[in-house]
Amino acid sequence: MAAAAARAGGRPWRVIPRPVMETVLHNHALHPRVPQPLLLHGPRGVGKSTLLLNRLLPQWSEPPHYAAVVDFLHPSPSSPAHAPWSLLSDTPPSLPSLRLRLESALEELTRAAVLRGAVGSNDVLAALSRSHGLHTMLSRLAGPASRRGQGTNSVPVLWARAVLAATSSARGDDPTFRIGEGEATNCSMEERAYMQEAMAALRVAKEVLGMQEGWRKEAVREMNRTGRFSRPLANSATDWPCLLLDVLSGAAEEDFFQPKLVLNNVDALRKATCEDDTMVPAAVYHDSFIWRVIALGANEQCLPVIMSTSDGYYSSQAFVDFGFPNIFISRETFGWTPQEAKLHMVSEFFSEQEL
Repeated sequence: MAAAAARAGGRPWRVIPRPVMETVLHNHALHPRVPQPLLLHGPRGVGKSTLLLNRLLPQWSEPPHYAAVVDFLHPSPSSPAHAPWSLLSDTPPSLPSLRLRLESALEELTRAAVLRGAVGSNDVLAALSRSHGLHTMLSRLAGPASRRGQGTNSVPVLWARAVLAATSSARGDDPTFRIGEGEATNCSMEERAYMQEAMAALRVAKEVLGMQEGWRKEAVREMNRTGRFSRPLANSATDWPCLLLDVLSGAAEEDFFQPKLVLNNVDALRKATCEDDTMVPAAVYHDSFIWRVIALGANEQCLPVIMSTSDGYYSSQAFVDFGFPNIFISRETFGWTPQEAKLHMVSEFFSEQEL
C-alpha cells in the first residue's frame, strides 16, 4: 500500500499502532463536548470499522455514555466489520434512505436523553429559536384559538399550546416520541410528565421544520434547475438532524449523559443519488451537515462526532471546499505496512489502484 500511494503521488501511509489509535479515539469520545469533529481516514480493509464497532462501541454504549452509529454503506451497524468490500454493490445508495438513517439514529439518541431527564421542552424551544422564526408555524399547530389571536400571543405561549396539542392528539402516537411500556417506571408522576412534554416538544419541532422545508421545495427545484447555490435552502434539508445535535450537545454532561455520534463511511453520503428534484443534491446535503457540525463545535462545542472514511477527499480537498485548513481533527495515517498487507492477503481483494 505504501508503494502504491507513493506511485500515486501521495506520501506513504505512516503506521499508527492499533492501541495508540484506540486510545486517541477513546480519549476524544470521553469528553462531553468537543470543539471539532474527528476524522479517521485510512485505506480500505485495515480495520477502521472493526476498531470502532467491536472495540470502542461497547464502551461508548454503557451509561452514562450513549452512542449513535450510522453506517452509510450498510443498513445495520452489525454488518460492516464482517462484509468484504468485494461484495459491496457498485450502485450508490439513495440520499433519502441515508438521510432517514441519520435522522433515525439521532432521534433514538435524543429519546435516550429525554428518558434520562437530560432534555426538556424548553431546551428544544431554545435550540429551535436560535435560528428559526416560529410565530406563524406555532400559531398553526397551537389550534384555532391561537390563530384567532394571532399577533397577540408570544412564542413561549404558542409553544406551550402546540406542545399541549401534540401531547393530547394523534401526533403523540409516534413511537419515537412517546414513552413505551416498561420505560420510566421508576419515575414520579411529575418526572414522567416532564418526559412526555419533552417528547411532544420534539414532535412539534419536527413538524415546524418539516413545514419550513416544504415551503421551500419549489425554490430548491429552481436551484437545482439553474445550478445555483443557496445556503438557506441547503440548510433547510439538514435543519432537523442539526437541531437534534444542538439539543444533545446542550444536554451533554460528564458522568450523567455523554452522547456521541459515529458516522462510518461518511463519503457514501456525499456520493449518494437523488432523483427528487425538490431535494438538495447529496453533495450539498453532505456539505451543509458537516459545515454545521463544525460551526456548532466552534461556537458552542458539540458532542463528539467521529467520521470514518477511506476517501482521500477529506484530507486533500475538503479543507479547500470548506475554506479552513484545520477543518477536522485528522488521524489519517492508520494503515498496514506492505508486509502486514501481504500477510492479510490484501492483494487478493484489491488492485494496486485501490490500495
